[in-house]
Amino acid sequence: MADNASNWKAVAIRRRAVLALVVFTQTTLAVGLLAQILPDATTLTGLTIIGLFALLQLWIAVGFWTALTGVLMRLRGGDPLNPGHRLAASGLDDTPLAATAVVMPIYHEPVQRTLDGLKAIYRDLERSGQLQHFEFYILSDSRDPEVWLAERAHWQALCRELGSDRIFYRRRTVNLNYKSGNVADFLRRWGRAYRYLVVLDADSLLSGECLTRLVQVMEHAPRTGILQTAPRLARASTWFARLQQFASHAYGPLYTRGLAAIQMGEAAYWGHNAILRVEAFMSHCGLRKLRGPGLFGGPVISHDFVEAAYLGRAGYDTWLVPELAGSFEESPPSLEDDLVRDRRWCRGNLQHLWILLFEPGLTFAHRMALFTGVMSYVASPLWLTFLALSAVVALQPAMVSTLSDAHHSGAGVAAWVLTISTVSMLFGPRVLAIADVLLAGQGKAFGGRRRLLASAIGETLVSLLLAPVRMVAHSRFVLTALANLPVLWAGQNRTDRTSWRRALAAHGPGLLAGSALLAVGAASGNMLWLWTLPITLPLVLAPVMAVLLSRYASPRSLPTVVNTRAPAVVRLADTAPATPETSAGLSRFQQAVVFPAANLHAAARQRPGTSGRKRRILDALVHRCLQEGPDALTWREQSLICDHGDALRQLHDRVWQAPSDNYWGQLLGKLEHGNRHAHSAATPGRTDSGPDRGAEDTPSTVVFHREFPWIDARY
Repeated sequence: MADNASNWKAVAIRRRAVLALVVFTQTTLAVGLLAQILPDATTLTGLTIIGLFALLQLWIAVGFWTALTGVLMRLRGGDPLNPGHRLAASGLDDTPLAATAVVMPIYHEPVQRTLDGLKAIYRDLERSGQLQHFEFYILSDSRDPEVWLAERAHWQALCRELGSDRIFYRRRTVNLNYKSGNVADFLRRWGRAYRYLVVLDADSLLSGECLTRLVQVMEHAPRTGILQTAPRLARASTWFARLQQFASHAYGPLYTRGLAAIQMGEAAYWGHNAILRVEAFMSHCGLRKLRGPGLFGGPVISHDFVEAAYLGRAGYDTWLVPELAGSFEESPPSLEDDLVRDRRWCRGNLQHLWILLFEPGLTFAHRMALFTGVMSYVASPLWLTFLALSAVVALQPAMVSTLSDAHHSGAGVAAWVLTISTVSMLFGPRVLAIADVLLAGQGKAFGGRRRLLASAIGETLVSLLLAPVRMVAHSRFVLTALANLPVLWAGQNRTDRTSWRRALAAHGPGLLAGSALLAVGAASGNMLWLWTLPITLPLVLAPVMAVLLSRYASPRSLPTVVNTRAPAVVRLADTAPATPETSAGLSRFQQAVVFPAANLHAAARQRPGTSGRKRRILDALVHRCLQEGPDALTWREQSLICDHGDALRQLHDRVWQAPSDNYWGQLLGKLEHGNRHAHSAATPGRTDSGPDRGAEDTPSTVVFHREFPWIDARY
């Protein structure tokens, strides 16, 4: 079947022209209404307010009309030009699959939960009967040896459990260019062995059917470089995550259908839960370092939008396929973790300003996608500035007089019309989405009609309370990014809840500012301060909300389809048994040094022997670790030993010869004592104390295989 959607560009131009017409018309009318309300719209303050309002009105109008486009696509039965819809309707079951790599880049992620998700994907794909066409790669950038040694141990256990030789683990020792650099390194080494590449995040889930359909659609669309699924949230356990999950399932389909219909073959790539055409991606998506000042120099942080734009420049399409089911991801469990992620994303999105302005050859649609990413964060300081200037104008005598006479003036009518239209644009998409769910007969998936409406009202109220908190936080992120202050690159928290200390540290400044504004407003005697309550009160309550929303929520709370009719891949991830820990109270580094089976496994997979200066450095590290223990080494130094098999074996052998007053000698003594106690408890009447460790002892491998028989089951 040929890729016969060559006329999509003409349709895209018409759709975007209609969108621009209605958005600019509505914004022009709104600006005219605001000019009637302001006492003097010709002053510098008035003109600034009007300019900010026009930009912000455009921003929310685009969101409203995008959602309305989604409704129209839903009534139409889908977009016939979208390859995900068009080719699925034509039948794909007989399409042969091509070699596909599924990669999961990770960095200091919760190991058990992450690999449980990968195992669920593998199992579901295995059930589909198409496993032979896919191979899986865990691409680690983790630096802490406690994390990456756990990753490797769990990977080994996963391969044994699945009986699979199709899952591979690779850890980079040089972490260049973040996630995009990790994927690029994989492609340089192994990319040419595959036609397609499926990129996952650590929290991604893709069903076997979804993976198969992605490959089949790509086989029929040779000019498509990326197919981006529309992942829905799953596996939520806290109130914050469940609210996000409900919004994703209730409102998300409407927005993604509208977005796909407007962007068409120039959609954005979101960096995960997508399939890439390897040859095209390798040929055109190399990311050079930016050459601008400050923030706009160095490696590209948010790579995904840029890579889609580069493919578009080379003549390849990127499509969002919202109707392809079986794609999931997780929400951060708390407001704080969501904001930590937003801070990284804000820095990356602001970098796109440089690419938007100076990168040659990009299509207008992709430049607009980059601009949209920038506005998703810049809108917050713009709103904050607009509200502050509006408050200043509202307190002026001329404005007070205008408001007092509003009931018999044109300004009063204009104010009401503007308020109603703005509220409609902000909340209209939510109403349309809920109506769409009910008309489609999907209310039962959300616990029934009443539960659906209650969940929607609750989610909307919480969103209103969190909006000022996000606005202040995003404004701070924009300023710190433009000042080029560094941002910590760290793994994401997926499960832990927020402590009171963390909440106060994160929201304490907002609490103080909100409290001060409330006190000043109340003391002023001007009743206009009551209009600031929707902003100031949430700032005061932010620490309390942050803690409460991070608490565990019952599965019956805010139900969605992933609760009432959970897909198989989600059930597999949620019901995966935990891998038993057999650490004997030791850290991963200690296990790699002490346990023979663990040491042999670790050393066998690391670099061969070295010489020269590096050899002398390794010898010094081994000596220091032997004399002072692992706490005397940094993460990097521990990793350096574990990365070199000969150094690790040398440390292991010398540890087993350490005197009893040495750190390692004392540790081995405690292990032997604990093991004898466990054996005595398990064997009543036994009085022998077991072998004493000494120069004449059996070699260490034999000793620990006898004394710790469970080691082989773990390593």
